[in-house]
Amino acid sequence: MKQLETKVAIVTGAGSGMGAATAILFAQNGATVALLDRDKNGLDATLGAIKEKGGRAKAWVIDLAMTDTIPAVIEDVGAQLGSIDIVVNNAGIAGFLAIDDPDYDAHWDRMILINLTAQQKVIRSALPWLRRSDSPRIVNIASTEALGATPLDSAYVASKAGVAGLTRALAVDLGPEGILVNCICPGPIDTAMTSFVPSDHKLIFAKRHTALKRYGGPEEVAQMTLAMSLPTQTYLTGTVVPVDGGLMARNA
Repeated sequence: MKQLETKVAIVTGAGSGMGAATAILFAQNGATVALLDRDKNGLDATLGAIKEKGGRAKAWVIDLAMTDTIPAVIEDVGAQLGSIDIVVNNAGIAGFLAIDDPDYDAHWDRMILINLTAQQKVIRSALPWLRRSDSPRIVNIASTEALGATPLDSAYVASKAGVAGLTRALAVDLGPEGILVNCICPGPIDTAMTSFVPSDHKLIFAKRHTALKRYGGPEEVAQMTLAMSLPTQTYLTGTVVPVDGGLMARNA
């Protein structure tokens, strides 16, 4: 029997990168996956990859910046798929900007809205369904920027630190109901979000700063997300786990 057979999992940002890798891995392990993303073409690609391998999934196009639309979409997911057992809050944005830049307030608002507010909206909307599940799991994706800071990245750092704090707080609040809430902090991962970095610069950075001397792949983050979502994982909650090739383990 596959490890997630009979389970329904929501994955936000499922149109590319870690979200797509997670959705595909969950489907391979038996889950029916609700794919959420604003990019229809990306959703179609992930949906096609899942169905090509005999998996089950359905896609919803949603811009999580429009937070008022989240409750109706999550309710539709539950109604159409019959349950919600797992929520993976993966969608997010990144960007560098100095705090004294004239556009900083707008930059800050968008970071907090998409990276943090949308996550709690998805969770709150899914709670009635999670409470009916026999193994409810929530995995929030943050970043190693929640654990340390890169210059000119204050809005992103604040949003991701907020995700880590939200995870701990909800683990405490929802633990008595058996809802497990954990957080993953990816380090340097090869995704569209890091595509602007030249390959030789990535190699230099990884060799200098990670124990494994390389960037990670989306599938390596997806494996940790799967481990945190399994019904057999029953005593891990409130954790903030770096998946970073040893980035945070090094002093320099």
